[in-house]
Amino acid sequence: MIKLIHTSDWQLGKPFARMSVEATVALQEARLEAIDALGKLAADEAASDVLVAGDVFDAAEPHDRTVRQALLRMAGYGCRWWLLPGNHDYARSEGLWDRLKCDAPKNIHALIVPVPMELTTGAWLLPAPLTHRRAEHDPTDVFSGMNTPTDSVRIGLAHGPIQSFGRHEEAKNLIASNRAQVDGLDYLALGDWHGHVMIGERTAYSGTPEPDDFGRETTGGALLISIQGNGVTPTVNFKTTAKYSWREAEWNPVSGLADVEKRIEALRQQENLSRLVLRLHLSGLVGLSERVRIREHLESGLAHDVRWLDLQSDDLFVRPTQDELEEIDAHGVLRLVADRLQAITQRDGREGLVAMAALERLYVETLKARRRGDAA
Repeated sequence: MIKLIHTSDWQLGKPFARMSVEATVALQEARLEAIDALGKLAADEAASDVLVAGDVFDAAEPHDRTVRQALLRMAGYGCRWWLLPGNHDYARSEGLWDRLKCDAPKNIHALIVPVPMELTTGAWLLPAPLTHRRAEHDPTDVFSGMNTPTDSVRIGLAHGPIQSFGRHEEAKNLIASNRAQVDGLDYLALGDWHGHVMIGERTAYSGTPEPDDFGRETTGGALLISIQGNGVTPTVNFKTTAKYSWREAEWNPVSGLADVEKRIEALRQQENLSRLVLRLHLSGLVGLSERVRIREHLESGLAHDVRWLDLQSDDLFVRPTQDELEEIDAHGVLRLVADRLQAITQRDGREGLVAMAALERLYVETLKARRRGDAA
């Protein structure tokens, strides 16, 4: 029985550009900490080898600290790490992978040449490293020329999309879905897809060990692979490694601040908010002052409780009351502006959204000016 850990798409150094600096730093550090989670998983499961199916780093030339941190963490565990170049960190001449080949500790192997590597007696690893970000050919075509001893266990390691995955644009590095059968592989470990997906009985995507986006069905883990050989189907078990969870929620319809407070409390019962990355969609129809109160409550409360909040409130529409419009201005020029903006908010598309944001801002700034006047 051969036991392996299959992982991929670490994308160390990912920028998370839309987020705050604090959230970016925390999520980047969590990706490095995933290496420790994988090393501990290998030790707990007595797996001697960790196969990393591409995109170890987010870029072909990552920062030195990112590389050093990754190597130091991997070196601290007794397992062997087999690192494959992917489309984000493809193997360029005299680049990152040549450095890794020379500088990496003995238990870390940079797979930059497509030649079989003997993992243990009778078990061979067949790597298909990428040397370009995008290629027209199937990178696993090289497996057909990789001869191994008769009756040996053959384990493929590659990075790219299976042809059955739908893409909005023409996919590159396409891998044949029957590659394991064509080249007699006991198991094919794939990277590129960030969620765990089985492709038949002998091929799988592990997904990333630390989530990095919304909408992934099964992510934030690695695969424990047990292989007997002799034609026996390998055993594949998903193991959770994630520190943070990414969740997309829709609160519809929102009736007011009290409703939002109840939903926040329910969320608090379900999740560890400090480890939650949340994209929150609000929809409904509320008064102008209520919309302001809801946004302020979320941005000054929930946004500080979670790791990061992506608040989507364009579908939380406003219907100002007569009193709210008069708070802006009962009869003057600002009232004319407010009435005009209110009329435009009824339109579809970007024009209506811009008008709604402007009306809300006009309301808020009017109240601020009034408070300053009262204080004076």
